[in-house]
Amino acid sequence: MSVPVALDQLHAALDEFGTVAYLLSAGGDGRPRCVSVALSWSDDQLMANVGRRTGANIGIQPLVSLLWPPVEPGGYSLIIDGTAAVGEESEDGGTVITITPSNGVRHRNAEPLTLG
Repeated sequence: MSVPVALDQLHAALDEFGTVAYLLSAGGDGRPRCVSVALSWSDDQLMANVGRRTGANIGIQPLVSLLWPPVEPGGYSLIIDGTAAVGEESEDGGTVITITPSNGVRHRNAEPLTLG
């Protein structure tokens, strides 16, 4: 079950879920990559520092997703899709990216599969 989160409610959603999320990107071979990122807002864009491989993936394929696990057991996850852009190199040798959110949903975790 998914519940849409309006773009103007994303700031409040991050207040609830926190600023550390999983960033999912894909490179030229289509293989997904998942890394943990610390996010901050800059106007209506999210900013994060990522490593070289994730930055290279975004340079090839800018569509990304951010995932926050449920805050409490049985709760909803938060998923935000967006378009990322590679920016300047950060002080620690990483790459600063900006993400423009396109949509968000709260998603209930799947129930365990039972057979028979």
